[in-house]
Amino acid sequence: MHAMQYELTLPADYDMGVVRARVARVGHLLDDWEGLGIKAYLVRERGVHGSPVNQYAPFYLWNTVEGMNAFLWGGPFQGLSDDFGRPVVRQWTGLAHHEGVATGAPARFAVRRRRPVPDGVVLSEVAREAVAEAGRLAREDGAVLAAAAVDTSRWETVHFSLWEHATPKADGDLFQVLHLSAPGRGALPGGPQG
Repeated sequence: MHAMQYELTLPADYDMGVVRARVARVGHLLDDWEGLGIKAYLVRERGVHGSPVNQYAPFYLWNTVEGMNAFLWGGPFQGLSDDFGRPVVRQWTGLAHHEGVATGAPARFAVRRRRPVPDGVVLSEVAREAVAEAGRLAREDGAVLAAAAVDTSRWETVHFSLWEHATPKADGDLFQVLHLSAPGRGALPGGPQG
């Protein structure tokens, strides 16, 4: 499993209705994308749920590198780059994925928490803790899905979780989910990766 995200931080007075309309128009294009586990079309709006910014920040869990590369190098990503400029695309190697206790519910909110891996720690313990936290999040009331991953180029972990309500039991940046494409959700490996 591979996690991926890019962020488009928009001006404070940007009409987020433009982003919502775009997702309504093109969101379905990835509903059957080969190699994609899930894509959560995420937004934060300045002043809503404590957000300091307007932001469009889709989050992906990929089953295959081939599917991810097809998206980035010739797929819908080109249209986004043409319209907004090419953003930096963050990638993490998967550590764990768990379906949540509310797995059948619609995902309305998402939480992303990135944390640096400090120097001098035992890396296997950091990985074990990240995996355990993903499992804990998945067991919380309202959790639809939880995942953990690591970027070894920056030594950073990321926890990503989907929720059916606006009061998730997770710390981090809170996003609204505009659409969820999940063609390969059932094929995402469950539990710890490796």
